[in-house]
Amino acid sequence: MKAPFIGRQRELSLFDRLWQSDRSQFLILYGRRRVGKTVLMTHWIQKTGARALYWVASPDSALAQLRSFSQAVYNFGSSTPAPQSFTYASWEQAWQEVARLASLGRMALFIDEFTYLLEVTPALASHLQHFWDQVFQHSDLFLCLSGSHMGMMMREVLSYQAPLYGRATSQLHLKPLSFGLTQAAFPNYSAVDRVGLYAVFGGIPAYWDRIEEEKSISQNIKDQLLTANNLMQSEPRLLLQDFISEIHNYWAVLTAIANNARTPKDISTYTGLPNGHVPKYLSVLTEAGFVERRVSITAAPGSRAGRHHITDPYLRFYFRFLASRERQLAMGVQDQALSEITRHMIDFIGTHTWEELCREWTLRAGVESDLPFLPDDVGSAWTTEAQVDVAGINSMEKTLILGECKWTFAPVDRDVLAALVESKVERIVPSQGHWRLYLLGFSRSGWTAEAGQYQRWVQQQKPAGKNWQVTGMRLLDLRQVDMDLARWSDEPGGDAEEIRI
Repeated sequence: MKAPFIGRQRELSLFDRLWQSDRSQFLILYGRRRVGKTVLMTHWIQKTGARALYWVASPDSALAQLRSFSQAVYNFGSSTPAPQSFTYASWEQAWQEVARLASLGRMALFIDEFTYLLEVTPALASHLQHFWDQVFQHSDLFLCLSGSHMGMMMREVLSYQAPLYGRATSQLHLKPLSFGLTQAAFPNYSAVDRVGLYAVFGGIPAYWDRIEEEKSISQNIKDQLLTANNLMQSEPRLLLQDFISEIHNYWAVLTAIANNARTPKDISTYTGLPNGHVPKYLSVLTEAGFVERRVSITAAPGSRAGRHHITDPYLRFYFRFLASRERQLAMGVQDQALSEITRHMIDFIGTHTWEELCREWTLRAGVESDLPFLPDDVGSAWTTEAQVDVAGINSMEKTLILGECKWTFAPVDRDVLAALVESKVERIVPSQGHWRLYLLGFSRSGWTAEAGQYQRWVQQQKPAGKNWQVTGMRLLDLRQVDMDLARWSDEPGGDAEEIRI
């Protein structure tokens, strides 16, 4: 079923601000496939009723693209439709007509899938740059270029060498929707089900549209992912091909990371790729946004003890559970695949999605003043002797938030908290400076009475070590985390990344 439009309040507010400006505005809107760029633009046009022309390019010939755009511009300014064969002689003539229409009153022009134009007319960006400098920037126009081919957008539009570099007044990197919005999108699912859904489909709106809420999460996985020749099977290849023409070695690297090979050495061992080649593949995947290198929050600057992780939930799920089963799924062996996925799902969620949601909660709670310390950064922390799932640090204030996450069916006992206080803290806290600590516990199913007693003891006794002291402890369950993330999910700050120029 198609999900209703939710969230994106910050992005819509940005569109409003650019539209209401008394100057020309040029927005570059970019983001991975299916993240909702088209829906955002068309929703804003419908919501505001602005005098706006939306046109989407297609993978067609240069002449057909120009003809399609020419007719869209003609129809926008005329009460009668353009003749079927009508076209302006050049893009400059078409843009001149756009400038004339903008002279009649504020106008917005949205060109979607701009990279299709660049594929067949590479010089178009240079021509548009010249026209912007000479005409559009002096007009009453709000221009927005959007593209899903991330590799080409970065090379041909966003990079320092690109002709349009420096012309845009704003850039907007549209990110996936946050987990907190699942409560509004899927009100009939429990919090546990929505975490499971997010672990598989992430925050991609087009994936959410495929979910049938009257079915269980398992049935949706079976119907949407485990059938032969389903569209989701081709998604990883399409995403990779936006950046890479020859994907085989990158495919192998992603498979290795999904199966817990976190360092270049481990990835080389898993894949058989030469150790010296792996960093190049990781660099490309990191630049593309598919992989990130994480270091311990408490590590020294420039630490080489990094671990690589797949950032996109669906890619992570695909390379962990589906990539090796394509032949099996092609033969229609669904139940066996689903049984294997179900058997490992609780560990998969606990290791990845639940920890990430707890880190998000910690970051947002700091911003909302729901914690005694405001962390500058939130991640995890580890040494050769200990690891802590959630860690937030403020190096200037010498404050540290440390938390443990458990995704279990039963409430968690005091032993997890005691190990954090009595063993891990001493091994995690940096040796330089005196640190104030606040401790967190995150449990899907809550905490035992003994854990609650231990938490009160920590609050009263405030344990201390050589160069640290605990100031307090808080215990949370899934219900609380879910409620808070839903409350904070669409406040200013949002899930976009705007760069004002």
